[in-house]
Amino acid sequence: MKQKERIQEILNILDSEYGTEYVCYLNHQSPWELLVATILSAQCTDARVNIVTKDLFVKYPTVEAFAKAELAELEKDIHSTGFYHNKAVNLIGCANAVLERHGGEVPSDLESLIALPGVGRKTANVIRGNIYHEPSIVVDTHVKRITRKLGLTKEEDPVKIEFDLMKKLPRDHWILYNIHIIRLGRSICKAPNPKCQECFLAHLCPQGASHVKDVK
Repeated sequence: MKQKERIQEILNILDSEYGTEYVCYLNHQSPWELLVATILSAQCTDARVNIVTKDLFVKYPTVEAFAKAELAELEKDIHSTGFYHNKAVNLIGCANAVLERHGGEVPSDLESLIALPGVGRKTANVIRGNIYHEPSIVVDTHVKRITRKLGLTKEEDPVKIEFDLMKKLPRDHWILYNIHIIRLGRSICKAPNPKCQECFLAHLCPQGASHVKDVK
């Protein structure tokens, strides 16, 4: 099977299994809240971030409130997400930058987003895809690991993987691919113990097909 046909079959199966509805796993009610949650999600589970932001967004309900936050107090508020000092510094800096440069509104273009403190391409693409519905590919740990296992890239660097996928995936699946692969990574293709025998993509996955064959 040619790579283009194999990729399309992978996408068709993912659509069939998980649907085509856009789902964001970080709870939010505004672009700013999603930006905060995504910054906090670095090296932290979405579930933990959602627990923290439930109270955090009550205590700091606006961009202005984050901009005026006391660093030490904010560190305590987000302590359980890990790397709390850097995250707190970035959140305060990001809030001030959004206020000063963008009138309190989270920008939609990639260049403006990645110029904000604590915002890299991954975070920027989360905002662009989920808030502004701009076709974007988010390369998190699940996407990096499973994309490599599926043989869709040989790259290790997330930015290079992003550009690889942009060339190979149709634009209408750039956002969906991330949503689907996160679900697959959390439920079946887990690290370090993937459930290859339960995986509906095993026959299309070089590693999965080999593993299932070895087990049999």
